[in-house]
Amino acid sequence: MRSELLNPKQVCAEYPIFGSTGSLAERRWRGDGPAYIKTAEGRAGRVFYRRSDIEQWLDERTVQTGGKAA
Repeated sequence: MRSELLNPKQVCAEYPIFGSTGSLAERRWRGDGPAYIKTAEGRAGRVFYRRSDIEQWLDERTVQTGGKAA
């Protein structure tokens, strides 16, 4: 299954819930954001997100109306 790759700027533009690219980077650092791809170690590595991973992350945090909040 192939999924479109987005850079952090595109993610923040299409999914305002993530705020700024800095906020998204902080989520990566804390380990509580969506899965991501890093092309190399350290600061030289570019970061990309699969759209399917973002959608899955959002689905996992969706609370259904009438359900109990976690």
